[in-house]
Parts: sequence; structure tokens; C-alpha cells
Amino acid sequence: MGRGRPGAPRAAAVQGTGGSSAVSKCSAAARGYIQDRFLRLLVGRRRRRRAPLVHRGYYIRARAVDHCVQDFLLKTQSHPRTQILSLGAGFDSLYFRLKDRGLLHHTMVYEVDFPSVALQKAALIKRTEELSALVGSSEWEGLGVVTFSGKDYKLLGVDLSELSQLERALEEAGLDTEITTLFIAEVVLTYMENSRSDALIQWAAEHFSRACFLLYEQMHPEDPFGRVMQQHFNQLNSTLHSVAQYPDCEAQQKRFLAKGWTECSVMDMNEFFTCCTPEDEQQRVQTLEPFDEYEEWHLKCSHYFVLAASKGMEPSWTPLLPSMTVPHGAVGMAGSVPAVRAMRSDTSGLRRYGHHSVLLKRDVILTTGGFGEEDGQHCRMRNFHVLIKHAGCWKAGCVKKENTDKRWDERLFHTVSCVSNSLALVVGGRTSPSSAGLGMLWLKFHETYNALDPGDITVKLARSTSLCMVAALLWSLCWGTGISCMLKSFSALGYSHTAHVHDGKLLLVGGVWFHSSSVPGITVIDLMSGLCLDYMINVEHLEWPLMLHNHSSVFLPNEEELLIIGGGGNCFSFGTHLNPEPVSLSLSNILTTTDGDQTGLNHAAALW
Repeated sequence: MGRGRPGAPRAAAVQGTGGSSAVSKCSAAARGYIQDRFLRLLVGRRRRRRAPLVHRGYYIRARAVDHCVQDFLLKTQSHPRTQILSLGAGFDSLYFRLKDRGLLHHTMVYEVDFPSVALQKAALIKRTEELSALVGSSEWEGLGVVTFSGKDYKLLGVDLSELSQLERALEEAGLDTEITTLFIAEVVLTYMENSRSDALIQWAAEHFSRACFLLYEQMHPEDPFGRVMQQHFNQLNSTLHSVAQYPDCEAQQKRFLAKGWTECSVMDMNEFFTCCTPEDEQQRVQTLEPFDEYEEWHLKCSHYFVLAASKGMEPSWTPLLPSMTVPHGAVGMAGSVPAVRAMRSDTSGLRRYGHHSVLLKRDVILTTGGFGEEDGQHCRMRNFHVLIKHAGCWKAGCVKKENTDKRWDERLFHTVSCVSNSLALVVGGRTSPSSAGLGMLWLKFHETYNALDPGDITVKLARSTSLCMVAALLWSLCWGTGISCMLKSFSALGYSHTAHVHDGKLLLVGGVWFHSSSVPGITVIDLMSGLCLDYMINVEHLEWPLMLHNHSSVFLPNEEELLIIGGGGNCFSFGTHLNPEPVSLSLSNILTTTDGDQTGLNHAAALW
């Protein structure tokens, strides 16, 4: 795509991101997420099947762009002529979809990309009858800036970062600055140096009397997901430049207003899906394929935004007005809790997510199930692991199984409740999104195991048959902690956190928040007063991004210490990140604060 001013290697890398995006969109279309019969023609033999999480990510991207484009065409249908200028269009199918649906009666579409990309697309259109028929009478230019020209479509090969060249090319192609124009930049400007992308945004505002600008890009580069995202693009030699200077929606909005645009609205993709996608459409997407990676889906959506800016438009162009009110803003923090590495020995068996950890007895923690790294491979975890604390240090090891049959079905997202030092109950979980609701298992340990040696701990698995007894036991545990009457009050805080009750307080650890610019840390809620205090987790002593979803945590009441084990998951198309080691948090200071110290209470909120 025509982005940035890179050298040859980086230019090829940036163009590669466009090709990969087209393949992902094509895969999403094949599964019914996107109604687009032209993608397969433009992608050709490069077609690949993508994962459901990637399908959803490209679905919401395509939906946001189409929503804004169609709103522009609807609001300007009384205009005698309009223009669409797609910057870094690559192998996008927008023109063909709009033309096929009869929406371009008075609209001229211009596409701009690197010369090599424009030539490839022009050749593809020329030799594909279904595409060339839509363009109608056309000219195969081949040489010069305009590589393909039709009655309402022109394809230009020019580097977007060379603004003077771009301006001359557009003038040569017939772009009229007096006609209402929509600019589209779909993950394009961020590959350019900020001074060059800012100049392009300002040029568009200054030279066009009536114009709209649609931008779709990444944000939030410094939280754990954002760090993985940045690392991915750096490894592709396609650095994201915009995110450092314009890290969030507010910064992007200020950017456009400062560059001459008079109106600007921005949404992250969680808000767009919630507020601008009809409920029946949301339900349709749910039925397309098995899916349960909601944490990763919402994290991806919180790191991308859609922006609509305009100037000179009467009436105003406002495609991103929400149909419902959604809370925004950062959560005030009462303080921070330092995170430190809990152990430095071999922890490979603890790199996992979707598992569960439970305190068997003092200084002995059992971790079961999940998906992670075992014997050098990513798989559903077969082995049980224990963490044992001795002389102030934690060490890990595998638990021996007496019966090695199929009773342990390598489940994920289950619960484990410790009934005694030698008995634990496993409930529920799944092995895949379509194989949920697994049964119950007892884990029985020898009464006399040596708590100092992980190799001495042996477990026997047994099916649970007394469902009434189990239900009564679980209900009594929930009632005893008071959680059952609180769940509805906490639903707005987010999900995928872990929770512990200690001394009349509920501790919420991590999770995913929909509509906050901050990352969840530790929330302490007084169960009597409803007083709620949020604490950031300080990760400056950690060498890796600490992802606090799909993790497990164990609270050690005597030490008032919290151990976070595992966590992470698939970071959209950026790869899988698993927290490499357990992390220890000392909570003694913050638990004391909520007991009586008024420090930080200006950041508190009452839940009831």
C-alpha cells in the first residue's frame, strides 16, 4: 500500500501488510462475516483460512468502514457530484462493491497506492472479466501515475508520503477540490512518519472546501496488548508511527481539529460494535462459527478506533453518533502495587491460560488444565503442576497421576475448589468452544505427601456422582463468602478477572474492561460499605508484558500476598503471548489502607 517513505525492504514489508489484510478479509467473507464476492477475485491464489478471532477482527473493521462510507453516500445523494479518495487502497474491493450495488451514480472513486501495487491491481482488473465489466469502458494506462482509468474509477501509483507528488498526480487524474470528497485511510497513515501524515491531513482540510475523512487505526501502544501489537509490526519492519504521538481517541480527535477539520468524532471498536451495530446483526455474527475468545476479541477492539472528521458539510456528517450512552474515561487509581518475579527456576509448565490454581494447604498451590506450553509444544495441558514455597522461595514441579486413563480430559476454563488438604473438586470447563459443560471430577491426594517435594505428590482422579452433595457444597461456599448477592453489582466492572474474599473484602484481579482507557489492576471492595478502590499494578521490574486475563491467582491470607500464575492468550493476528513466570504482589499495604487510612479515598466509589 502507498504508505510512508520507506526504503525498498521496508516498502515491501508495508505492502505485505496490505496483502495479508486482503487475505484475512477474504477468509472472513468466505465464512459469511462480510458480504463481498469480489475479494476472492482480488486475492486470487493467496487465499488462506484464518482463525475465528481474526475473522471477527476484520469483520468489525469492514463493518465500520462500510458504515461510514454508506452514510456519506446517503447524506450527499442530493449533491450533483461527489468523490471518494482511498489512500493506500491496496487490493481493497470497495469500488466494486459500491458499483455492484448501484451506489455510485454521481461519485468518482480514486485509489492511490505504491506504483508496484497499483500496477498489479490494474493488471488484475484488466484480465478479470467480472471486475473489468463493472469498470466499464476503461483505459489500461500501464505507464505514468494513472495505471487504470474508467468512467468512475481511477487507480494511481504514487507514494503518499511525497505530498507534492501526490497533489500533482491527483490533479492530473482530475480530482476536483471544489467537489464534496471523502478521504479513506484504513490502517495507512500510521506507517508514515508523523510529520508526513500530519501534513497530508492538513492538506486535505485546507484544499477541499467540503470534505470528510475516515480513519481506521491502532491505539493504546503501551499497555500489555499494545506492546505485543507494536512488537509484531516492528518484527515485520512496519513500525506504527502514529501510536506514540497519538495514543488514544482523544489525542486523535485533537490532532484532526488542530489540522483544520471542524468536526471530529472517534470510537473504539468495542463502542462501535455495541452502539452502531444492530442487535440482529450482532446475533447473526454469533452464529457463524464456534467462538469463545471474547477476552482477546474485546482487547483487539479496544486497540483500534474509527474516526470521522469533516469540514464545510451541511448538514453535519456524523456517522458515529452512538445509539446508546456508554461510560468513558480512565478509572482513578488510589495507588499502585509493585509486581515482582515470584521464582527464577524452570517455569515452562506454568506458561498457560484458561487454567485454574488452588491453594491445597499453606505454601502448596495446585495448577490444572488450560492451554499452554508443554514439552516444547503449544497444546491443552495434560500434566498437573504444583508450586511449593520453602524458605521464602517458590519452586515448581509436576504431580504424579495414579490413574492415567481418560478421566482428565485436558479441559480449559474450569474451576477447582479445595475441600480439604487432600481433596479438591473440579467443575465444568470445555475442550473446545463446541465441547463445553464437562462433568465433575474429584482430585484425591495422599494424606501424608511431602509438601517440600513436588515429586512426592500423587493425585488420583475419580468421577463425581453425588451431584446433590456437590451442589450443596458449592452453594454453601458461595453463601459463606457473600459472593452470591454481589454478582449483579459487579457486572459493570468487566470480566475475566479472578476474585478472592479476605476479611470482609472482595479482591478483583485483572480482567478486561470495555470502556476505560486504563488496564484493570487490583480492585478492593468493602463488602459491608460498598467502598471500591482501584490500584494499578506496577510492572517496571518485569521484563515482559503482564497480561491479566485468562490467568489464575491464589491469595495467601497469612502473608497477604497474591500470586498470579499464567495468563495471556492469542493477541489477534499478532501472535500468542503467555506470561512466562508467576508474579507476586504484596497486598498488605492496600488492605491496611481500606481498613481505616483515608489515603486515596478521593479515588473511591461506592457500589451500593
